[in-house]
Amino acid sequence: MVFFQLVIDCAAPDRLARFWADGLGYELEEPPGHFDTWREYWQSIGVPEEELGDGDCADSIVDPEGAGPRIWFQQVPEGKVVKNRFHLDIKVGGKREEVPLATRRARVDAKVEQLVRAGASVVRVLAEPGVDHYAVAMTDPEGNEFDVV
Repeated sequence: MVFFQLVIDCAAPDRLARFWADGLGYELEEPPGHFDTWREYWQSIGVPEEELGDGDCADSIVDPEGAGPRIWFQQVPEGKVVKNRFHLDIKVGGKREEVPLATRRARVDAKVEQLVRAGASVVRVLAEPGVDHYAVAMTDPEGNEFDVV
């Protein structure tokens, strides 16, 4: 088995960590062991001060059930300039075989409203008449694309 974490480059790790924790039902990850802050932890393992950025902020989230990957928000100096080549689908609608389209649509729309209140933006609605599919393309507060399905 291979274990992995998802790393998202960003300008404001604390803001994105909080946004995605709320959006995914994750929790902010506490610093390891006896450390009060992540800055203390990173300094203890020798990370240079100039690489710490906002080292006291929340910069990683974890699935409280332990099923999903850890997500680390790595502060970088450059901004996002092109479309993601990789994106998340937040699946809240339910399985097509089990849940009617109207119910899936209502679930997706409710999640979209929550995420907009948290700072996301709607890009477009992905729906066509006669097609049993409904999703909403969105961007997080730093412009990273994702879909709510």
